Amino acid sequence: MSAGGLGSATEQGTPAGSLADAVDDYRRIRSELERGVLPLATSVDGRQFTFQASLHQLQLQTGGYVVLEDEGGDSRLGQILTMRPDSALAPDLGIEGLNSSMLMRFARGEGVILDGDLRPFHDTLARPAEPSEVDSWLAQVRPNRSALSIGELLLAPGVAAALDSGGFNRHTFMCGQSGSGKTYSLGLVLERLLVGTSLRMIILDPNSDYVRLSEVREGADPAVAAEYAAAARGVSVWQNDPGAAHPLQLQFVDVDPAAQAALLGLDPIRDREEYAALSGILATGEKGSAVISGPDALLSSENPDTRRLGLRAANLGVLNWAVWSQGRGRSLVDELHEPTSRCLVVDLGSLDTINEQRLISETVLSTLWRNRQRRQPCLIVIDEAHNVCPGQPTDTVTALATNYAALIAAEGRKFGLYLLTSTQRPQKVHDEVLSQCDNLLLMRMNSEADLGHLSEAFSFVPDGLIQRATTFRQGESLVAGKFVPHPAYVRFGQRLSQEGGADIPTSWAAVR
Repeated sequence: MSAGGLGSATEQGTPAGSLADAVDDYRRIRSELERGVLPLATSVDGRQFTFQASLHQLQLQTGGYVVLEDEGGDSRLGQILTMRPDSALAPDLGIEGLNSSMLMRFARGEGVILDGDLRPFHDTLARPAEPSEVDSWLAQVRPNRSALSIGELLLAPGVAAALDSGGFNRHTFMCGQSGSGKTYSLGLVLERLLVGTSLRMIILDPNSDYVRLSEVREGADPAVAAEYAAAARGVSVWQNDPGAAHPLQLQFVDVDPAAQAALLGLDPIRDREEYAALSGILATGEKGSAVISGPDALLSSENPDTRRLGLRAANLGVLNWAVWSQGRGRSLVDELHEPTSRCLVVDLGSLDTINEQRLISETVLSTLWRNRQRRQPCLIVIDEAHNVCPGQPTDTVTALATNYAALIAAEGRKFGLYLLTSTQRPQKVHDEVLSQCDNLLLMRMNSEADLGHLSEAFSFVPDGLIQRATTFRQGESLVAGKFVPHPAYVRFGQRLSQEGGADIPTSWAAVR
């Protein structure tokens, strides 16, 4: 209502009772007019539409589904992409005693046609779609490939949300802040890939969250549990543990040459003598050579450059890391070259130092890149990707890992190398890795800066859908890209496998 609407009545000397009656009439009429706003949609191209609706008992919402029905009985299924309150000035209603021009409030927005004949339309009635109508459309457009059920559509309760398994031949980006359910949900996606596909997977697991991926949760449906247990037999966990079935270990000679030099802080120009000594040892040595056995053999060498190399290694403590196999047993690189399991969980969280984690990550990525000509399809899962492939690496080994991640992101698809990167901090992930992703799994993010960054990187996702991520509850997500027929809000379902990690108890917060 305009600010001058009541002032003029006082100036005209309208009695207080009459003024109150006039205000009541004004409010009643405005409410009736606003309630009478019809939910109408218009499209000039048959692909996108604009709409209006009453704000009273509003049933439409961003991301929700609508059926657009014209007078001839034709209907189209649409999805609302943006919605906002709006207003318009109504004409003078002639209410005595009031300058009664009135500001009518209503909802306005835009959407996209999911199923229609591409004909333009005008003033077509819009109503919320029934879940069965959404489910029927999804059944029509679902490709003839394995559908990976991950839960249900948030805005069409009861309708299964499924990912097209074939869509994982594109890179995928998953993000969500702490407490959003990201780790749990990623585990569910990995489970579905295990059961529904034969795709090989390698998981870089920095927090030991997926080390129990092969263990079925108690209380699971017996038939479903049996199917999952059969698929999970292809999971092997490599970890730094005395009793591990697969010790997480390397041979130094299997490490990427650039990473070898980086570990020892060697520059090929500044430290040319030591660098040459290392190159000579690696060129002539076997997997049980002195450089693996320990620094003592280097320190006792007659070659002064080799002794300096040994002193450098001793000072840095690099060769005393638990990750070195000392020539015993099968190394991680052997497993990458000749896989004995379909799903390899690399338990980075079991390692003693961050530098060992960095080395293992770099070695996995560099080895896969070197073997790319084999063209063996493989999903590379990088959890906490802001640590493995950051935009601004703080050390040489991480810089090398980032370079290989960027190479795989840019060129890996043609060799069958597909990334699935997960993070809490999307702005910290290298731009090349982020920009090459065609699939998005977005969970709750409160940072407007992060959401703006994602809007730019995933320009194919309507901005209005991304912005709603601030309102997600735990386990809710926006799913968009090549593995779904349309961007949709999803509520993730229940996992079958055990979770590896656990939150720290908050008993310290109990009332005292």
